[in-house]
Amino acid sequence: MVSIIVFAILLTFTFSFFGWNILKVRSNILMGKSIDRSDRKPERIKTMLLVAFGQKKMFQNLLPAILHFFIYAAFVITSTELLEIIIDGLTGNHRFFANTLGSFYVLVVSTIEVLSVLAFVATIIFLARRNLLKLPRFHMDEMTGWPKLDGNIILYLEILLIFCIFTMNGTDEVMLRESWSHAHLDDSWINALLGDGVKSYGFAVSSHLGPLVFGGLDQSTLEILERVGWWGHLLMVFGFLNYLPYSKHFHILLAFPNTYYSNLNDKGQLTNLSNVKSEVENMFDPNFDPYAAPPEGEAISEPERFGAKDVQDLTWKNLMEAYTCTECGRCSSACPANQTGKKLSPRKIMMDTRDRMVEVGDNRRKHGKDYDDGKSLLGDYISEEELWACTSCNACVQECPVNIDPLSIIIDLRRYLVMEESKVPSELAGMLTNIENNGAPWQFSPSDRLNWANED
Repeated sequence: MVSIIVFAILLTFTFSFFGWNILKVRSNILMGKSIDRSDRKPERIKTMLLVAFGQKKMFQNLLPAILHFFIYAAFVITSTELLEIIIDGLTGNHRFFANTLGSFYVLVVSTIEVLSVLAFVATIIFLARRNLLKLPRFHMDEMTGWPKLDGNIILYLEILLIFCIFTMNGTDEVMLRESWSHAHLDDSWINALLGDGVKSYGFAVSSHLGPLVFGGLDQSTLEILERVGWWGHLLMVFGFLNYLPYSKHFHILLAFPNTYYSNLNDKGQLTNLSNVKSEVENMFDPNFDPYAAPPEGEAISEPERFGAKDVQDLTWKNLMEAYTCTECGRCSSACPANQTGKKLSPRKIMMDTRDRMVEVGDNRRKHGKDYDDGKSLLGDYISEEELWACTSCNACVQECPVNIDPLSIIIDLRRYLVMEESKVPSELAGMLTNIENNGAPWQFSPSDRLNWANED
């Protein structure tokens, strides 16, 4: 009875804390400006299924994709076992679905065990890639301190979770064979599956690993180890759930909505500023009077900012992408500016946006919506040098496995610099002047362009 009460308290706290964090995340995302992504629903569903669920873009590099799929599949399938653990914890049962599902139960748990072994292998390889092989994209300037530790923590937790699973199943297998198990099983499905007189769950891995590792231990030791595995498994899953909102692994959940709301337009198509578009349309409207007073009773709204200076000027989709970033570095590895030694790293753009968004959100909840801490995304987090290094080639957008678009943030920040602060690098200033005066980026008039053809 005590264990049931403890479990109920833990369950309530876990999901309450997770819900509180989700509300914070939602509040932070909704700081962004509105953008309509409700069109082309069939195409959006297809994109989500292919990119988020099917991990289509991951398979551009086969080996890492397969290893990632092992961990991803193990996580998804293992989560189904959580339902049984919750029922067992609240009712005091053990393996609640075993008798009901019979051989199908064995198939599900066996699948979990096989995937757990594959996930263990993948986890070891990923740890080696990060810490021994030292792949360049895992050791850029932005991947120090917490980002580096975060990437390793989840791999260590994955290994610990796998040990808990096999400790739980392995000791339970040995106790069943010795008739010590506290599971109340109907022998009929076991006999039908494995033969009369056989006492075994028949799980793919633990039916062999359990007797090999835990065979010969006395009953009390096995019972303790089985409970350690069960509670350890539970605590790992609950802890991981509440760790997600603070980690780059939040993409496990947000990858689905993020890919659903992907920008489905051609990658070279940039968005128009609505206020600029409106002014241009008015210029071509012969009936528009720029000096006319607004209709009586109509409030005069504050002019909309050109581009973006802080996270509130970005769209909610930009902010969702910042939370979805996996910090894998594929964007920065593909970035030509980054590869030539420029300061720009598209991954850092997304990480800075997320850090600033969290900071602004916390300030708003603590001090009120209008609180100004005197800082901004542009300048305090992202420098002008980074922005102007971007070639707008969309390589980062193409490479991202969850359809994140760092370029849209870069473009909006550059728009602010140009249209609000008139800040343009000298190399570009000359070109823009030539375009304005000559209709071309070169320093001669359009009538002189073809003079070269008349030369001898």
